[in-house]
Amino acid sequence: MKKKHTTTDQSIQLNRRNFLSKSALLGVGMTAAPMAFANTETTASEKLTKEPSVKEGKRMLGSLEVSPIGLGCMSMKSGSYNPPLDKQEMIPVIRGAVDAGVTFFDTAEVYGPFTDEELVGEALAPVRNDVVIASKFGFDFSDGNRSGRNSRPDHIRNAVEGMLKRLRTDRIDLLYLHRLDPNVPVEEVAGVVKDLIKEGKALHFGLSEVSPVTIRKAHAEQKVAALQSEYSLIQRALENEVIDTCGELGIGFVPWGPVCRGFLGDKFNEFSRFSDDSRFVAVPYFTPEAIKAHMEVLKLVREWGRKKDATPAQISLAWLLAQKPFIVPIPGTTKLHRVKENQGALDISFTDSELKEFRTALEKIPLVGVRGPETALIDQ
Repeated sequence: MKKKHTTTDQSIQLNRRNFLSKSALLGVGMTAAPMAFANTETTASEKLTKEPSVKEGKRMLGSLEVSPIGLGCMSMKSGSYNPPLDKQEMIPVIRGAVDAGVTFFDTAEVYGPFTDEELVGEALAPVRNDVVIASKFGFDFSDGNRSGRNSRPDHIRNAVEGMLKRLRTDRIDLLYLHRLDPNVPVEEVAGVVKDLIKEGKALHFGLSEVSPVTIRKAHAEQKVAALQSEYSLIQRALENEVIDTCGELGIGFVPWGPVCRGFLGDKFNEFSRFSDDSRFVAVPYFTPEAIKAHMEVLKLVREWGRKKDATPAQISLAWLLAQKPFIVPIPGTTKLHRVKENQGALDISFTDSELKEFRTALEKIPLVGVRGPETALIDQ
């Protein structure tokens, strides 16, 4: 898959110099957080109201303790946004992330399908008890391709058995329903996961891209530890009830696409165009018109980067972390230096007045091709 893009060299060089000057300090005081499993005396809602310190190197997804920033492993072997990469290139990235303080790793059976689970399993096998692995079920497969949604009880059980083998583990720390199956009530799905938790094959239950109503239905059957949905400075639909529902119920919120698929990492500019086979072509906020409009968001992020001596990606992640103490973004990358750069977001803080100033400026910028707030109230 080939992409044509150009960048603003002066801005990138400035940000990279700032990043490199900071990166030598990474790891000093950043340690892998100890694990917390399903049954604890302190309730999830109590933990979420304690404003966990990012500097302590941990945040809570329900009662599951993870690093404040995780690693999304979607594009490593599956070739979702880049050509598939060799596992010998990717294993050092995953293991390097552990060394940099990341304890939370996200994958799914549909990535590949199956190839990214196999990669994550092999990479993390030597440190399995020191990390949290999340994976997702919810699709059928035919001839090696995704072929519709499937969350029937027997299918879930078969999917989990496959996950355990590929991930080289005896339990999945966070087992997500990837997308809701309209033919299976979410309460039934939650009930199956509850049984899997009793059997020790899963430790915590997660949902992805569902409405507040569905979250409540599932949570009533089996406590939900985390909701994963797209959330960034550009894609903010989930601010309509969803994130507040998570806070109310003691559920962690895991944003995927936290740097807007690389855009907020200064990867593209208004001249960026994509080949017909690129996945970006199908993303509504990556049309030429949308990219041009969203350069104003990137400009704002760059301005704050200069104020905070940080890169655009670091500002974008730090802003997310500052929204709620139970938010844990999972930026994806195939490069270890990006992992370390992302971890630099933990050194950035915003005052209340700065957050208000940032938000005021952000909301003045028209967005193109993003989800409307009403979509947060509908299962995706």
